[in-house]
Amino acid sequence: MTILGASEQRSSLEAQLQATLNVIPAHTWYAGPSGALTFVNTRIADYLGLPKNHPLRLGIDLGADWDSHIPLLHPDDQEETRRVWSTCLRTGNAGEVAFRVRDGEGGYRWFLSRAEPLRSDGTLLYWIGVNFDIEELKQTEFFLAEGQRLSHAGSWAFNRGGFDYWSPELFHIHGVDPSGKPPTTKEYLSLVHSADRESVTQEIEKMLATHGGFDFTKRIVRPDGMIRRVRCVGVPAGQREGEGEGETFQGFVGTGIDVTEQEQLTEELRQRELELRQMLDFAPQLIGVYGPNRERLYVNRVALDYLGLSLEEWRQTRTPGEFVHPDDRGRELAYFERALTSGSPDQLELRLRKADGSYRWFLARYNSVRDEKGHLLRWHVALTDIEDRKRAEERLQQENAALREEINQVPRLEEIIGSSGPLQKVLAQVGKVAPTDSTVLILGETGTGKELIARAIHQRSRRAARAFIAVNCAAIPASLIASELFGHEKGAFTGATHRRLGRFEAANGGTIFLDEVGDLPADIQIALLRVLQEREIERVGSDKPIPVDVRVLAATHRDLERLVSEGKFRQDLLYRLNVVPIEMPSLRERRADIPLLVEYFIARFGKKVGKTFGSIDKRTLDLLRAYTWPGNVRELQNVIERAVILSDSDIFAVDEAWLKRRPSDVPHSGVALSGVLLAHEKEAIEAALAQSQGRVSGPQGAAAKLGLPTSTLDSKIKRLRIDKYRFKSQLG
Repeated sequence: MTILGASEQRSSLEAQLQATLNVIPAHTWYAGPSGALTFVNTRIADYLGLPKNHPLRLGIDLGADWDSHIPLLHPDDQEETRRVWSTCLRTGNAGEVAFRVRDGEGGYRWFLSRAEPLRSDGTLLYWIGVNFDIEELKQTEFFLAEGQRLSHAGSWAFNRGGFDYWSPELFHIHGVDPSGKPPTTKEYLSLVHSADRESVTQEIEKMLATHGGFDFTKRIVRPDGMIRRVRCVGVPAGQREGEGEGETFQGFVGTGIDVTEQEQLTEELRQRELELRQMLDFAPQLIGVYGPNRERLYVNRVALDYLGLSLEEWRQTRTPGEFVHPDDRGRELAYFERALTSGSPDQLELRLRKADGSYRWFLARYNSVRDEKGHLLRWHVALTDIEDRKRAEERLQQENAALREEINQVPRLEEIIGSSGPLQKVLAQVGKVAPTDSTVLILGETGTGKELIARAIHQRSRRAARAFIAVNCAAIPASLIASELFGHEKGAFTGATHRRLGRFEAANGGTIFLDEVGDLPADIQIALLRVLQEREIERVGSDKPIPVDVRVLAATHRDLERLVSEGKFRQDLLYRLNVVPIEMPSLRERRADIPLLVEYFIARFGKKVGKTFGSIDKRTLDLLRAYTWPGNVRELQNVIERAVILSDSDIFAVDEAWLKRRPSDVPHSGVALSGVLLAHEKEAIEAALAQSQGRVSGPQGAAAKLGLPTSTLDSKIKRLRIDKYRFKSQLG
């Protein structure tokens, strides 16, 4: 009978305990003395997705070890949880730990779990636990800034006679010795702050009269004088039928939660929000704050004044892009669609409507704020007025357009002087290729006027109204050429203090001329190949492709086929550049143009220095025709300029000593041969072809005899206009 009575008493206690835990507005549970989880309240069971008949819902002791429930926790939290609860089981003292618990769908949420030992006559009967949902605390930056301080809570049971039960944590919250008995109603009210005592008394009287639940917050004064704020939540414990006496009220169960830190943080949050709004109101830009789905949250005073709206009117505006110019609205909406996925900060220029209906240009910078999991929290948008800058740009464009129109009235080939057959052939090619967008490779010795031809192509193209950007690839250090051509981002390398646009972006819509393209480093050749293939670039320090619409003209005096055979130039890049080749004739090949060039340069430089010449010395003219001009037109130009400056007579003459020097017999690596060496090279090739009976390749071919790759020799034969079949016919 004694054993049965004890069993019934324990069953009754468990039933009361389960009922109490089920009405507490938190995740609660109890475990046996060994720590084995026996019961979880409805909130936990529903969260875990347990079936209705699961033993943990019914409080059926499975005899499992407490460690068997550890897998319900996040793997990263299991070790710490095991350590804390092992200490509790060993010492019999209360404990708490924060961990993430997996829900029925496999997701996790943060909880602060507090376990209290429930004893009877010194014997540990149960471990009572409360799990507080602290997910929002974990995610909120303000709580993170405060060290993720967690709130404490205690449980209690109350009837008309006073408190039946106070958990140790509730004693701790009120600063009362936990070894004592639960306080009477009078003792409890003595702990309440005097200013709140009357209202708390009324709440107690109301709940006893109506048997209804309640939720209020009060201040308490601890024995040490510290004032704390405690939230009290209670519900009726349930009713049961008496024997012929009707329904009997059983009292209340509930929790007391110390919310002092939470309310302090809430107040601090309000204060910080107020300070932030004041700071935004002082900013000269128009600043708006949006929710993750573009909900309107806040806009500063400057923006409201500009729009002529109140904050509430702005918030009630539902149409996205309502105040953006119709022509810019599509771009702005498209940005948001992209940004919702990438979240990367960006900016764009748009027009915004004023209160009077007019529009002004703004530079809008967008930044997203995300939590530690990458979830989008809000958008911050700052708009800087650039109306004056846009107007200045428009004026500059108009002035440039007028200047281009004026310039276009002048013949564009005034510096390409001559009427010889080789030059007229080149000009005819220019006339055919200029209207297209094809890539052109201009070949020729130094000083033959390759850049003049490039400019002529640009001026006769559909891009003539846009920029012509010339780049000498040989004049830029290898370490800087990538930045020079493609630009760089701020911080991409030491000294990159701001974003810089490259030459390709500057030439967007126009033409870029790459002079001395044969001197490009290997890595830049790859990047240039991508530009020609994909029509896009990447700034140094960025992996974001930027589309460009640029026509590429290239020039070199180097033998690119030879560089390809030597592994110094990419063959696929040569194919891309060599769509339309134009070969500039040397001055030796257009000697008939020398008198015209001499007259042009005399007039040009004479005007600069204020001199006029009545005639040209015939001996000088013969001397100029006979000279080989290794420096081509550029060398002729320099000689004429020198003679004009030094001349004391109205008869133009050139000192014969100036033309007696000859270039070195050893040419610079990769530089085209001078006229004299070019003639010697032609003689050597013709001799080798004669010995090989006109054969170029093979062991007995001319290429093997000269020690040159076959492709290089073929190129030289074409360039020097050698008829290799002539040697075969001679043999026949």
